Amino acid sequence: MQQATEIAFLGLGTMGSPMAQNLVQAGFSVKGWNRTQRDRPLVEQADQKGVHVVPTIQEAVAEAQIVCICVSDVQDVKQVIFNDHGVINHAQPETILIDFSTIGPQAAEEIAENLQQFKLHFLDAPVSGGDIGAQNGTLTIMVGGEQADYEQSLPILAALGQNITHCGGVGSGQAVKLCNQVLCAIHMVALCEAMELAKRFNLDPNLMIQVCSTGAAGSWALSNLGAKIVAEDFAPGFMVNHILKDLRLVQACLADRGLPGIALADQTFKLVRDLGGGKQGTQAMIRAYRDIQS
Repeated sequence: MQQATEIAFLGLGTMGSPMAQNLVQAGFSVKGWNRTQRDRPLVEQADQKGVHVVPTIQEAVAEAQIVCICVSDVQDVKQVIFNDHGVINHAQPETILIDFSTIGPQAAEEIAENLQQFKLHFLDAPVSGGDIGAQNGTLTIMVGGEQADYEQSLPILAALGQNITHCGGVGSGQAVKLCNQVLCAIHMVALCEAMELAKRFNLDPNLMIQVCSTGAAGSWALSNLGAKIVAEDFAPGFMVNHILKDLRLVQACLADRGLPGIALADQTFKLVRDLGGGKQGTQAMIRAYRDIQS
């Protein structure tokens, strides 16, 4: 067990709730806060597993040495930190903020710079591994920030992930995460096209998944999401709306120097969103292929 350290965890959704629970299991004292109603199932689950869920950010962060944030988008992170009831008004000086959200390097650098006047430290620490990785404590965590802040936070990060890398200064974790999201998005295009090709060959798609997973074409997406596509299980481990947000961040960084694979993935996910699948998992991309065929 780790020596008890007071942690605030802001954002108890699909990723944040199991992450906060894993911190409790590792021996940390965790106060959790969620923007939406307390009676949401994942918030209730966190409360039942030992996370002390409180109604305000003030109650969560006032005594915390570390504040963890896991919300959706740039404006969500900024609101949690900088609004009238946000972290800056209640956290103790020298507190470290660890943001697990995906917000892009530019926003991370801006937030870190603004926090300096409040004597607060910032690590951008986006994660990969989906809800399964969050539940099992096996996330890949890409960290940007000062070496000393990273080292102080490492016991907390180790309770959440298996592959933890200090990528460099603030924003570098976000940069690596955007590369990761490009790979995930374009892998999904490849997976759906392989599924469609198997269908046209009258192959059992499960056979294709089983065989191809063992060769050079094997990937996390094929092994973990292929079977969900076959079963038409589109429950979100990572929502279409969220990958579209990440692709938007990528394209903002690229400006007028776009890349064709990113554009194709973005277009295909937008088709799924327009079909009503924005809150479904990224494996719902297959719906776009079915719509094209119909």
